[in-house]
Amino acid sequence: MTRPLKTAEIRRALAQGNAAPSNLEIARVVESQHLAFGESAVAQLTRQVSTEVLGSGPLQQFLDDPRVTDVLVNDVDDVWIDRGRGLQRVPVDVGGPVQLRALAVRLAAQCGTRLDDSSPSADGRLPDGTRLHALLYPVCESAAVISLRTSRSQALSLNDLVRLGTIPPAWHDLLRRVVDARLNFLISGATGTGKTTLLSTLLSYVQPTERIVVVEESREIRPEHAHVVSLETKKPNIEGHGEVSQVELVRHTLRMRPDRVVVGECRGAEVRDMLSALNTGHDGGAGTIHANSARDVPARLEALGALAGMSREALTSQATSAFDLIIHVDRRVDELGEYRRRVAEISVLGVSSGGHLESIPAFAWTGQGGVQRLAGAQHLEEKLEARLERYRPNSLPVAPAQSAPSQPNPAQPKQGQPITPPRASPRRPQPPFGGQE
Repeated sequence: MTRPLKTAEIRRALAQGNAAPSNLEIARVVESQHLAFGESAVAQLTRQVSTEVLGSGPLQQFLDDPRVTDVLVNDVDDVWIDRGRGLQRVPVDVGGPVQLRALAVRLAAQCGTRLDDSSPSADGRLPDGTRLHALLYPVCESAAVISLRTSRSQALSLNDLVRLGTIPPAWHDLLRRVVDARLNFLISGATGTGKTTLLSTLLSYVQPTERIVVVEESREIRPEHAHVVSLETKKPNIEGHGEVSQVELVRHTLRMRPDRVVVGECRGAEVRDMLSALNTGHDGGAGTIHANSARDVPARLEALGALAGMSREALTSQATSAFDLIIHVDRRVDELGEYRRRVAEISVLGVSSGGHLESIPAFAWTGQGGVQRLAGAQHLEEKLEARLERYRPNSLPVAPAQSAPSQPNPAQPKQGQPITPPRASPRRPQPPFGGQE
């Protein structure tokens, strides 16, 4: 037997208590207020109230679905989700305009961000890692617009990406060797193409003896690795104080004894400090950048360099020295009419006859069939071999027969156990990557 749910009443009871809101505290309030009788009824009501008080209300069911990557609320009767196959509209009751606005404000509060008439926009990260962006009327036409981007709790392996059709089998070993050789790379692509997913996967293959320092606006990169330090930007408070920008954090990383410096997304003046780090001995760095194609990356880098006060000549010189390759990802509609994420191109940076930064394609893949070998392939292969020779003593050993060779972090040291680098593998001749010329 269950009385009608009185969320406001339970909220007041929680606010009056000394304990922080939790499932245990909600269950105590439900029982003390005699809102439900019987163990199963109390548990069910506790889950409902927990979703309203601690979770994302009617949207929580989608955030709990591991297939969902995005939840978008345009209005009270206009909700969309993406399960990796493109957006689809879903029927869900978020209440009226008042309830929708309250949901947006509550989600922002969970992120520690203010959202009201004087500050009608909010960016933040929910306790479970979900990224939030919210707007209130009159900035948007409806009472509120909510955008949620889920965070994958476990990185995929390269075998998973091959199985999902994200990379061709021929690139499994290529990408693994890029990590082993400590090449610096940028992952480019549009929003929602899987840049962060691919970056987390590749970082999972970094040696467990190496220290990875990651700088992000919102913590999304979660590699399966023993030694990752994540730094997150901080917005100013109401008085305009306390801001910590990506530029500052990138500078901090250089004082933290990093083996690899990773910038979640290059979108501003921090590109100058990242280029400086990658040109002063910090090999194996990585980052992501928004671009429609690998060919557009030089223009994006020049625009970001201008924000940092860098001339085109300085940017060209530093970028060609800092970044060894560009990995471009995109989303295309397949023959079934569904969106598919794929690594479409791998390129290297060079200088044109006019002295401008340019992207030179090395390998390309349409999503089906073999890999196309292009002009920059030989340069990339030569660089791979040279760098592998340099880091050969630190390369990963051949995995034992009983273990999967492509799983991230094949051996993590136990707590308190000293970390010893693995022995070098005997060098084996590597076939060229790619298919037809």
